[in-house]
Amino acid sequence: MTDRPSLRAATGPALLLLLGTVAQCFAVGGRFDLAPAAWIFPVLLLRFTRTGRPWWGGLGVWAANTVAALCWLVESRMGLVPVTVAGAAALSALLALPFLLDRLLAARLRPAAALLLFPAAFAGAEFLITLVSPFGTAYGNLAVTQDGDLPLLQLLALTGSYGVAFLVGWFAAVANRLLEQRAWRPARRAVTVHLAVLLAVLGAGSVRLAFLPPRAPTVRVAGVSADRAALDGQRAAFARVPGGSRRDLATAPAAELQPAVTAVERSLLDATRREAGAGAKIVVWPEGAVKTQESYAGSVIAHAQDEARRSGVYLEIGIETFGATGPAYGRDLVLLIDPAGAVRWTYDKAHPIPGSESYTPGDGEVPVVDTPYGRLATVICYDADFPELMRVDADIMLVPAHDWREYGLAHTRKAALRAVENGYALFRQDSEGVTAAFDRQGRVLATTDYFTTDRQATVAYLPTRGAPTPYTRIGDTFAWLCLALTLGLSTAALLRPRRPGAAEPSSFRVSSRHRTTSPSLRRGRRGRSSPASTFTEAAP
Repeated sequence: MTDRPSLRAATGPALLLLLGTVAQCFAVGGRFDLAPAAWIFPVLLLRFTRTGRPWWGGLGVWAANTVAALCWLVESRMGLVPVTVAGAAALSALLALPFLLDRLLAARLRPAAALLLFPAAFAGAEFLITLVSPFGTAYGNLAVTQDGDLPLLQLLALTGSYGVAFLVGWFAAVANRLLEQRAWRPARRAVTVHLAVLLAVLGAGSVRLAFLPPRAPTVRVAGVSADRAALDGQRAAFARVPGGSRRDLATAPAAELQPAVTAVERSLLDATRREAGAGAKIVVWPEGAVKTQESYAGSVIAHAQDEARRSGVYLEIGIETFGATGPAYGRDLVLLIDPAGAVRWTYDKAHPIPGSESYTPGDGEVPVVDTPYGRLATVICYDADFPELMRVDADIMLVPAHDWREYGLAHTRKAALRAVENGYALFRQDSEGVTAAFDRQGRVLATTDYFTTDRQATVAYLPTRGAPTPYTRIGDTFAWLCLALTLGLSTAALLRPRRPGAAEPSSFRVSSRHRTTSPSLRRGRRGRSSPASTFTEAAP
């Protein structure tokens, strides 16, 4: 007969791991995100790692992270190709480190310090992803899961997105303290402090939204895409080219491609003229709006210059060129043309998508141009997943993009975080995705889903003055402090002898027939838990 306590000891951690994995699959920055899931899964996974041997706990969390990353790849239709799967596994290992550090070292620290180790490491690991991986914040960033909570997101103006990760990690550590103590009194200080800080953050964010909204004059901005019929005709023409690679398209007879390319270009110019006539002063095309052989790119630019002069608008155009020479075989660029027809910037995409785009990266210098409508700046699509690149002093950030049905909304939500971080309005014109405009506090000013409307245009009135934030000035100081705190606490834990009587932190390995209360868990004279009460201890 199976011993019931043994069965419970075996199934308890497994259930925690399963539930934590499921919850994390709904907090990955994808289509099916649920805001509470981002707060729940770290609690469950942290509980799991504290119930068994450290390395099994670390491997379990790595497996959970990997499953969640693969879930994100599938639901976003990124493609399960070797580079994406390898990237998911690598990032999952990095995101598992905070759980492993907590399991190995937190028991050696005093209670207050132990509570800070996990949140500091949790936020630090999120930051490290942007430093060491080519994926930026496309995956592993929890702030995007809270995009409906604008008071909370105002914290980004100070800490960047890593402040949200710290609060989530701190919540997990405090929740586990409460679960381990199994009583309110020993855990009340930890719960009260965390709750007070969280309420202060939400309160300050609410005050900022209510009393410090953008009050600058506005400018009418329009984003336009080519008609679907023209785009379908272009895709069909490209599909008829043998091989279909960028090099094949570059060397194909111009007569086979040019009519379809011209139809797309004409549709964009007509839309530009229409929106200018309706009052738009800035018109934005999406990324790669015109896909053409290099030999015709000059004509596309010339036609756009003529239209900008005729319509009297600032016109940003996106061009994808096909070249016959490698290794990139072309460029992905945008140009801003002023009402006089002058090209004010030419910007190449700085971060081609790994495994998907082979363009030669641009220099990463974000252009900023003074206009009567404020300081305009631009990046292209995936560039907005790199916070450091987006940290510029501008009033309006233009983000031409090209996504797809399964990822368009999620990707646009991620770009919105950059507006809050840096204090500028942001207009993301997305071909085959979700176009949206945001003010500097993250409010949605306009949005259009490419797949639910026939008219491919989005109009928004954007404030012409931004307000540089502390984050714009100090950058990732908070994230670096989290890494420094993680290093300091880890060093202190390693140098400090293990406390006498401190046992493995587990609430599942204790047999119900031999459960005792360790003296180290008894309350002191003033009702406070002793340092050894950081975890619930197993009976010998």
